[in-house]
Amino acid sequence: MYMPHHRPGPGQAARRRRGAWIVAGAALLLLGHEPGLGAEIRVDLVDYHDGATALQGYLAYDDSLGVERRPALLIAPEWRGLDDYAKSRARQFAALGYLAFALDPYGKGVVVASDADAKSRSALLKADRTLLRARGRAALDALLTQPLAARDSIAAIGYCFGGTLVLELARSGADIRAAIAVHGGLAAGTDAKGVPLPAQAGVVTAKIMALQGGDDPFVTQAELTAFTDEMRAAKVDWQLMEFGGAVHAFSNPHAGSDPSSGRAYNAVADHRSMDIICHFLADLFPR
Repeated sequence: MYMPHHRPGPGQAARRRRGAWIVAGAALLLLGHEPGLGAEIRVDLVDYHDGATALQGYLAYDDSLGVERRPALLIAPEWRGLDDYAKSRARQFAALGYLAFALDPYGKGVVVASDADAKSRSALLKADRTLLRARGRAALDALLTQPLAARDSIAAIGYCFGGTLVLELARSGADIRAAIAVHGGLAAGTDAKGVPLPAQAGVVTAKIMALQGGDDPFVTQAELTAFTDEMRAAKVDWQLMEFGGAVHAFSNPHAGSDPSSGRAYNAVADHRSMDIICHFLADLFPR
């Protein structure tokens, strides 16, 4: 059948260009580069609140794409909070055509001084998953107010502690298309009174992806098994992938190089996981 030639309008052209950027950007990420691809990345600080707690997130986007709404990603940081690593991930995804918002888990102006400080702060939130979910929902609400956000095309990506946060956001029934946990804690938790809060059938609507280090000493086989059992019982669209030889924090170049410590950067696992995420998002949000 003859199909007349159709010249794409500005919006269609932009979508096609961003679709090509995803493929090219994934290739660059495999080489360890942050893909500029001619993008004009702009960053803004966004003030928002979770109840009485003042928070400030980090918004990144490609300004060259104009005012067209685009799929938006909520980025949940590791236990060190909104640091340079989390911000760099937001810029990477922005360069691929997404609106990326790195959330603030602890409070505006809070500086995490050490791993011990990070452990203490993150433990308070993990001990009360209702509070952790509220912190994630506050950030999601802030992202949804952004004029560039396509409100029906939102996904959440979390690293380590942030992986736990985005899974809790999905367990809460938040209206997101996907939750991606990268070397995150996978165990379901409880509220402040000790009441378990696992995923429930009919509540979780997000697709779930967990990308784990195959030799991560902090996420045991028992935890992996409990996670898969929980996902099956809740009838979730889920997938779990493990990278051989990788330990905790494998995606963070600042995690060190000694796997025997339990935390170490693994370039192969980092590049492969990012490639998987890029293709997963491209399928989720076709341009």
